[in-house]
This record gives sequence, structure tokens and C-alpha cells, in this order.
Amino acid sequence: MREELSDLALFMVVAEEKSFTRAAAHLDLSQSAVSHAVRRLEGQVGIKLLNRTSRRVSTTDAGEKLLAALRPGLGMIRSRIEELRLLGDAPKGLVRIAASKPVLRSVLWPKLSAIIRDYPEIQIELNLESRLTDLAEDRFDAGIRLREFISPDMVAVKVSPPIRMAAVATLGYFQRHGVPEHPDDLDHHACLGLRFHANAPTYDWEFERNGETLEKKVAGPFVFSESDICVEAAKAGHGIAFVTEPEVIEDVEAGTLRRVLADWCPPFDGYYLCYSGRRNISSAFRLVIDRLKYDEAVD
Repeated sequence: MREELSDLALFMVVAEEKSFTRAAAHLDLSQSAVSHAVRRLEGQVGIKLLNRTSRRVSTTDAGEKLLAALRPGLGMIRSRIEELRLLGDAPKGLVRIAASKPVLRSVLWPKLSAIIRDYPEIQIELNLESRLTDLAEDRFDAGIRLREFISPDMVAVKVSPPIRMAAVATLGYFQRHGVPEHPDDLDHHACLGLRFHANAPTYDWEFERNGETLEKKVAGPFVFSESDICVEAAKAGHGIAFVTEPEVIEDVEAGTLRRVLADWCPPFDGYYLCYSGRRNISSAFRLVIDRLKYDEAVD
């Protein structure tokens, strides 16, 4: 029974990380040990739980059903164990996190604010530069990134639900210039660009609908390094901004901005907290990880 519970826990980590390598790093085990445990579990239940390719791991239908059943129970156990562990040693110390301003506002701030209220001996330093900081070189404990920007040797913990992009401008702008009904129509519009560090190209706008994917190189009167200023320029009538939905949802609902091309902006995987699997994790950093982790079962 003990071995079976261990295998179930290992399976859950592999399924959530979508990688045997990341799961092994997260658990501080060898990749072969993790792989053997999952194969043993599949042998016990008599059905394949994971699809494996050279590039990724995904759950089968049966694996997804098992994962859904495991999440609430194992998540509660993890929380109770962490609470008991912290009773004898109040977390304290500095935790350094690299993130962007939009992620701080929409994902991190409510939870980090609560951590500081609950644990006054913890100090959290936030670097809000848009560039992809080298976490090891700049001595950060963790960064908040999209999955595509996380290297395979990093541990990734999901911290947000799926998100969407949003193309927005003022009603006045669309009255003057027309409403784009297809991404190609953006060639005739003032598009507010983003360049996340000095030597990077401007960000191409990505769209998808019914299996068709388009990348648009856009142009307009401004290029910004921060998306919040880009939104302000859109509100001032200078053109169309293309940012994450949480950044503009209040303005859209209030009528300050109008959204277009929404059917070309499907949800995509949200944000992850990433850190090196080889680092020693302090009690303060472990608490931050646990508090920031997104619980899909609760959402």
C-alpha cells in the first residue's frame, strides 16, 4: 500500500510537469526511478496512463481521470504536512523573484501580500524588468515565465490559470480607422509595439483560429518596453495594443477600450514559477512556492 501511494504521488508530479526530467529534478530522484515507478503503476492498474514522446509527456484519457481524482486529496495532504513542518520553524529570510509588472498585478500580488502579513520575518524582493533575467547569474530564487521560455532543466510550478491575449483600442480610434476583422487587416492600422529588451526584435503578434496560425509583424507610432505604458497609449487613442487579457479586462468592461479579433485569441497555458532543481530551498522559498501554486481543482 505504501509503495502504491508513492507511485501515485510520483505519477501526479510527472503529469503536472509534463516531463520525467523536470519531475525527477523536483523530487530529487533519478529519472530512471521516476520512470520505473510510473511503469509499475501502469502495470498495477492495467492501463496506459501517460503518452511519451521524445519531446513531451501527456496524460491519456485514463491518466487524466486518475489525475483529477488525485489532485484534491494529495493537495490537501501536502498542505497539512507543510503546515505541520512550519510549526516548529517559522519561515524567515529573503526570497528574490523576477517577474513582469502585469504578472505581479494579476497573479502574484494578492498572495505575496498575504505571505508578508502572515510571516513578518520573510522579505520578498521583486525585480520587474521585462527582459528574461538570467536567474542563476543574477542570484534570483525564481522567475515567473511562460512555459515556452523555461529551459528543460528548470522546475516549473504553475501559478496562474490559462490566459488569453487581447487586441484593444478606443472606440474613437476604430471610428476613425475602421475595425479589423482579420489579423491581416492590422497591416493598415497603427499597432503599438513591444520590445522587451534593447537588443530584442519587436514582439510579433500571434493569432490562431480553427487550426490556422498567423504571426503578424506590426508597425505603429510607438514601441514600448513595458506593456502598461502600451495600454496607456491605446487609451490615449494612439492605436491598437496587444497585451494579456487581465491587463485590460477592467477597461474593456468599463467601455474605455474596445476589444477586437477575440475569436483569434484562444486561451493558452498560463504562467509558471521556475527555479533550478539543484538549488537548496529555504523554508521561506518553499512557503512562497506552496502559496503561489495554482490549484486547478479549486478554480
